Amino acid sequence: MGIVLNGGTIVTAADVYQADVRIEGESIVAIGYEIKQPGDQVINVDGCFLFPGGIDPHTHFDLPVGDMSTSDDFSSGTEAALMGGTTTILDFATQFKGETLKKGLQNWHLKADGKSFVDYGFHMAITNWNDRIVHEMKEIVQKEGVPSFKFYMAYKNVMQVDDSALLQALRQAGECGALVCVHCENGDVVDNLVQRARIQGHTAPLYHPLTRPPEAEAEATSRVITLAQIADAPLYIVHLTCSGALQAVTNAKLNGLEVYAETCPQYLLLDDSSYRAEGFNGAKYVISPPLRPIQHQEVLWSGLRTGVLDTIATDHCAFNYKGQKDLGLHDFSKIPSGAPGVETRMGLLYTYGVMTGKLTINQFVALTSTNAAKLFGLYPRKGTLAPGSDADIVVWDPRVSSVITVRTLHQQVDYTPFEGYKQIGQATHVFMRGTQVVQDAKLRVQQPTGIYLSRKPFLKRKVGGNDVQS
Repeated sequence: MGIVLNGGTIVTAADVYQADVRIEGESIVAIGYEIKQPGDQVINVDGCFLFPGGIDPHTHFDLPVGDMSTSDDFSSGTEAALMGGTTTILDFATQFKGETLKKGLQNWHLKADGKSFVDYGFHMAITNWNDRIVHEMKEIVQKEGVPSFKFYMAYKNVMQVDDSALLQALRQAGECGALVCVHCENGDVVDNLVQRARIQGHTAPLYHPLTRPPEAEAEATSRVITLAQIADAPLYIVHLTCSGALQAVTNAKLNGLEVYAETCPQYLLLDDSSYRAEGFNGAKYVISPPLRPIQHQEVLWSGLRTGVLDTIATDHCAFNYKGQKDLGLHDFSKIPSGAPGVETRMGLLYTYGVMTGKLTINQFVALTSTNAAKLFGLYPRKGTLAPGSDADIVVWDPRVSSVITVRTLHQQVDYTPFEGYKQIGQATHVFMRGTQVVQDAKLRVQQPTGIYLSRKPFLKRKVGGNDVQS
């Protein structure tokens, strides 16, 4: 006995066509017409799009930051993701000072096991580099199914690693089938600018973007690309925000280097005027890298259209405005950096990307699902609608319109940076590995059913500048 989705329009990264989809067990088993079998349940989805379940490759759930943790744990954060049409997330398991990579990974398994409403995998964030880590990386890839590692060029004296560590990591990743992901901001420059602002008595949220200028991101992006070139290793730039960094990625791709990059909805739709909000409200937008002047937005949209930017993630890292963000009431540098977004990603990109003509509907699918699946060892199990793939399907009704407000969202945080934004379309039904988990825009399951995804090693796609893998 299976399930047939009847009358919808299938959208993948390459195609748009009308057909029925038959689900049996956890997989898609047939796409076409007259595929119903005796005993099948038929669900009419006439007038709706069928998208592959969204994949958010950049979240931070239950992340300790100083004496606090992010407000969304794996339960609340993944429920929010599911309601927005995302069925897979990749979170950052973080190795802290004195920990082995295995210990850091075990900590995140404990946080997520039995608590996730969506399927999940981990990147391994390395903050404490030493000779032992070099050997551990290979074991994490081969035995733990974690073929991606994150490094920070920012957060001096906390998470920042130096160029020597980055170069060693890139070399080792290239040898053991891993992809290095990097937060690109010049941490030394940022630290100097922050200390200078504090000495001058500048304490308001407005000084957050002024002490993390676009030039600091562009320089770091260019520098790590050079290191990747020296190491002959692939590279993934997380949350790219500005024209200078985009230009560095563009030049790298034109030169045949294997460099990939993501951006986020906040950088496409919000700008640095948010930091001038009344009172302390600018703290809601304290994220790193910060929101940029509005002229950077169109540059990023262009990067998406031309394929320079590969994925759209959220960097969902939520802190409550009251009780967490307000710890920096008298010092902007003490405002915990991060904002929510996992629930609103798909709706915002459909509304302000597809419906405005900035993205085609195929690009929308590629950027929100397919490309991440390919880059992070999940394709074709995830990221497409095809026989044999997991039945992760979003039934998207484009006839529904709404206004985003914190009152109706499922994330566990007291604000949304997109309050009042209009949304066209809605994930009315969501299937995850064949089970209908959202029905009529309401959560249908009471207990989390997400599983850990052991991912395939990263395969280099370019040899001498030639693409060797689609």
